[in-house]
Amino acid sequence: MESETRWQWRERLRQYMHNVPPVRLIVISFVVLIVVGGLLLTTPLCSREHVPTNPVDAFFTSCSAVCVTGLVPFDTYLHWNTLGQVVILVLIQVGGLGLVTLTTGVTLLLRKKMGLRNLKLATENTNGDAANMNELLRLILLFTFTCEFVGAVLLMIRFVPLYSGQGVWISVFLAVSAYCNAGFDILGFLKPCGNLIPFAEDPLVCLTIAGLIIIGGIGFIVISDIYRAKLHTQAHRQKRMPLSFHSRIVLLVTGLLLLVGTVLILLLEYNNVTLAGKSFGSKVLISFFQSVSARTAGFASVDIATELDFTKIVTILLMFIGASPGGTGGGIKTTTLLVLICTVRAVLHGDEEATFAHRRFEKFTVYRALAIAAMALLLVMVAGGAISVLEPQASTVDVFFEVTSAFGTVGTSANLTPTLSAPSKIILIFLMFAGRVGPVSLGMAVSLKHRHESGACVLPEGKIVVG
Repeated sequence: MESETRWQWRERLRQYMHNVPPVRLIVISFVVLIVVGGLLLTTPLCSREHVPTNPVDAFFTSCSAVCVTGLVPFDTYLHWNTLGQVVILVLIQVGGLGLVTLTTGVTLLLRKKMGLRNLKLATENTNGDAANMNELLRLILLFTFTCEFVGAVLLMIRFVPLYSGQGVWISVFLAVSAYCNAGFDILGFLKPCGNLIPFAEDPLVCLTIAGLIIIGGIGFIVISDIYRAKLHTQAHRQKRMPLSFHSRIVLLVTGLLLLVGTVLILLLEYNNVTLAGKSFGSKVLISFFQSVSARTAGFASVDIATELDFTKIVTILLMFIGASPGGTGGGIKTTTLLVLICTVRAVLHGDEEATFAHRRFEKFTVYRALAIAAMALLLVMVAGGAISVLEPQASTVDVFFEVTSAFGTVGTSANLTPTLSAPSKIILIFLMFAGRVGPVSLGMAVSLKHRHESGACVLPEGKIVVG
């Protein structure tokens, strides 16, 4: 009788998992990972003082790690012991790749076949093409671990001579955190909550981490495209192929945002306390690093709290835009920004379709871009308003800085998060989660219903005047 009941439960679970839409299963996987990580971090085994961690702070840290954000309620090194840091690093790695990507990728590396359902799941999770999904997943795992290994080795050149064996762990932790665009660090023994400020003028550390951030943020689709079109063809002495339209857009917008962000931060902060007294080369390095980190990662080589309000507003815009589709960062994405700009231009010119580089965007793409931007703006505004009411002592600019950082899964902080009350932290937890899975994907996961095949229904046109 007991075995029969157990079989029935297994059958019900199997049937439920089979019927769950892929986008909902991806959202569920992130929830499960956050809960497991939060439970582990709550235990005394993970804290440096060997006492239980406040559940809100533990789940906040877990969500921040899984959603590769980097906002923390306290310094990672000073509060968490080695076990706690390992748990956080595993959450970052799995969260950065995506639980579905990691499991399906390992399956492929072991030469096992992927079923149709797993193929749909992986396509949803990576924004890739189902036809090349096997190759893409293999490339994601191999490229990820290779980049993290190379980054860790480069960082060891600096940290091992300084901190011996501990320098190895610091290098590995920072390399994974940087590639996954997480922004976590374990340098609190130098300066509590100081992040990379002690190495702000060190080109080896800053450029290595910036390179990992950029590579992780441009998206696995672009990485795969560059490999197939350029590197693979060259290795086999074949004619190089042009990059896809998507990849060209991502690289163009990413480059422009990095340039604009660097110039604006340099000009605004040139004589401010953040850059004052430093050489011109150091000022450029710090401005570039902050521009890179502002869109996706959350590392900081200056004290954000001392920046000018105008600089914070520029950073807020960069954080809102975020990384690229299929990457490890959040935000509305670089491609969404371009589609929105082209749509506005089309309206102003009286064109019926949004175009770029002699290509037109599908109407569904335009609708999706508008929906993503509208939902993202609504989430940020509502959350910012709520936290402003809950934390009346906080600056409005700092509140929206923190809120946008959470939604964009950036993690750059104006030192406000550690001072927030539990309700405010819960709001940020939801924002980090929504930013990682995407507002549209989250909405679909909640509201998606199975479609029943029925006759096509043509609705009458409703005329309305807008604008």
